[in-house]
Amino acid sequence: MDLFEYQARDLFESYGVPVLPGIVADTPEEARAAAERLGGVVVVKAQVKVGGRGKAGGVKVAKTPDEAEEAAKAILGLDIKGHVVQRVMVAAGARIAEEFYFSVLLDRAERSYLSLASVEGGMEIEQLAVEKPEALARVHVDPLAGIDAEQALAIAKAGGFDDERAAQVAPVIAALYEVYTGEDATLVEVNPLVLTEEGAIIALDGKVSLDENAAFRHPGHAELEDAAAADPLEAKAKENDLNYVKLDGEVGIIGNGAGLVMSTLDVVAYAGEAHGGVKPANFLDIGGGASATVMANGLDVILGDAQVKSVFVNVFGGITSCVAVAEGIVKALEILGDAATKPLVVRLDGNQVEEGRAILQAANHPLVTVAAGMDEGADEAARLAAAA
Repeated sequence: MDLFEYQARDLFESYGVPVLPGIVADTPEEARAAAERLGGVVVVKAQVKVGGRGKAGGVKVAKTPDEAEEAAKAILGLDIKGHVVQRVMVAAGARIAEEFYFSVLLDRAERSYLSLASVEGGMEIEQLAVEKPEALARVHVDPLAGIDAEQALAIAKAGGFDDERAAQVAPVIAALYEVYTGEDATLVEVNPLVLTEEGAIIALDGKVSLDENAAFRHPGHAELEDAAAADPLEAKAKENDLNYVKLDGEVGIIGNGAGLVMSTLDVVAYAGEAHGGVKPANFLDIGGGASATVMANGLDVILGDAQVKSVFVNVFGGITSCVAVAEGIVKALEILGDAATKPLVVRLDGNQVEEGRAILQAANHPLVTVAAGMDEGADEAARLAAAA
């Protein structure tokens, strides 16, 4: 889960990371009131989960409350890379002397944490990595050891900071690492981390991504979710503990096991090329259980997608037998009743496959077609979607 900048700012402050005061506003009038409360020069910043806000006109300096109100009028409703601005943060201004960069993230390839630091901040990190890779230090962090004061100082020096600046920046690096581990994040980034003309180190902008797999340890993270922007189908699937991701296609996919579902996506996409470019509409892994309730919930989510024209149920019976899967499908269609209106192609294999197919054939549901194999099932589902 990615956080908005104002949420990252609040999180940083709770861990002792130095930040500037900031107030969120949903209307130009609220932005004006926020500027009056903060006093002095402020910066009105679009709150969207995408980079390039400044270039898109989503960040404006305001010297007076009137200017803050006008800035908010210009920013609210602005489309930035497909993200419409619904909220701004009015932040206190800073007299910037130097800009730096720091982040810590999960390096999946190395199965470790990775810190990135540079005395040259402010620009997009991707641009810096390409144009001046030598200016960006990459220091792996042992998760068991973490980043203490000594390691933070070493990271700062590796990033090109001189002894004086490194000593100033190191405590902030250590505090940011506390945010990373304390909140079970996969990314904590500050760009820019600035030195003000008054000599203070400030985290001027922040990006934080939280690991949703650790949500059970952080009940408060639920309050950080952007419910308004969430896909309603994905939200519904989440409520039912389904592993679902919406895609832009016409064939709904249900499978048991992430590997099988991923393979099914590929097979359907390949089969769809012969039927007008039909594509998979979703990823949905029902896991090891295929009870009537689980199957009904899965079908309910998929059938709620207006783009879906057919559904391909591809299940390999292991611990859960094909008999249980078949009974689940039959019962699920009974539960859904008139809500089930789109054809289902079912491929079963594995434990008790013949018995499972016999149950589906005996049910003789008008929407269900039993496929002998995965390729045949994918092709039939693609054909049905194209013909709808």
